[in-house]
Amino acid sequence: MDNLAKNSDDLTRLEMINGKIVMMSPRPAPFHTLVSGKIYSRFENFLKGKSCIAFPDGVAVYFDDKNYFVPDCMIVCDKKKIQNDGIHGAPDLVVEVLSQGTARFDRGHKKDVYEASGVKEYWIVDINSKSIEVYLNREGRFFLDYVYEYHTDDEIAYNKSLPDNDPRKIETIDTEIKVSIFDNCRFQLKEIFETGI
Repeated sequence: MDNLAKNSDDLTRLEMINGKIVMMSPRPAPFHTLVSGKIYSRFENFLKGKSCIAFPDGVAVYFDDKNYFVPDCMIVCDKKKIQNDGIHGAPDLVVEVLSQGTARFDRGHKKDVYEASGVKEYWIVDINSKSIEVYLNREGRFFLDYVYEYHTDDEIAYNKSLPDNDPRKIETIDTEIKVSIFDNCRFQLKEIFETGI
């Protein structure tokens, strides 16, 4: 099975999940691709001149004989893990953008493998709700650190216009996401979720 995954002519379409070769869902929708690309480009720009490297969708990560994944984006700081056929061992940060066919794996088995292997930070990006769940690894266990929700400028202005005692008013609206594995690394949610489509 392992050789089948590694020798496939289209590695970006296959993953090995718990010992089974799984065909990833059909090619991602345009919004999925744009959002994952924006996240990757933000990381790539931030990491210029630094020791860590950002990888976009399409790069394989080998965890063990039964698990081989292709995250939508990841950051690797230990360059010894980078080999010709992909990354061998846990990245420092992994981003999965949910799609209908992959959500159960991204929230289930893959999350468990990322957790057990020592991924320090895991983002689950929901393009439907325009939100990002950030999980941090403490002593081998993920805990949900925060859920960032994107709001348009009009939504923010409307929220500000509501009286303080209005039950619809959101007390705090975050406009940027903090990356825990780096000091002073923050991205505007607007830059991630506004795609022009």
